[in-house]
Amino acid sequence: MDNSITFWQQATEIWSTGGWGMIALSLDAILIFYLGFSMSFRIRSKGYLWVSEKKMKAWIKNPISGKGQVGKMIRFVMTARTIKEIGVFFEELNQTEVAPLNRDLKVMRTCVSVAPLLGLLGTVTGMLATFAALASGSGGDKTMALIASGISEALVTTETGLIVALPGIIFQYKLGREHQKYKAFIAHLQTICTQRLYKEVKKSEILITESK
Repeated sequence: MDNSITFWQQATEIWSTGGWGMIALSLDAILIFYLGFSMSFRIRSKGYLWVSEKKMKAWIKNPISGKGQVGKMIRFVMTARTIKEIGVFFEELNQTEVAPLNRDLKVMRTCVSVAPLLGLLGTVTGMLATFAALASGSGGDKTMALIASGISEALVTTETGLIVALPGIIFQYKLGREHQKYKAFIAHLQTICTQRLYKEVKKSEILITESK
């Protein structure tokens, strides 16, 4: 318990030496990891990773039997009656399923890129405070305290910016891979559904021709 209290006291002291830049870095970190965990949850909740090729084809053949988010998507697109119509349905599906993830991933990338820049900004303000103390002070304990405070602010914000950016980059890369897999799944689903509809349309045309 004592070790935990000591740790939080030390963390608070380090935080306070970072100045106002720590607030901006904290907000940036919160946004990065909120978007990251939100995207990861949304992608995994689609359930596409647990749908085999055989099961997916069975659901396309009989859309009513489809389950989960994938089954819902299949039932939506398989209401199409023409190749053009199914293309329009998949465009709509991409707008509702993929486009929001594209947007959030771009915002996350921007936030990750901003983190070291915010740290650098804190470095500049800390060094300015240091030089101001050198210029206005007389070399006493008060001046040395101001110089130490400015250097601490410069170093702490720089380190915090890197600490936020490095795991953010790894998290962003991992999410980018998951996002690409989901987009590939949607594209594959479109191919299979279009092929199925094409066969049904051709079969109907043959039956109509034979009936004449």
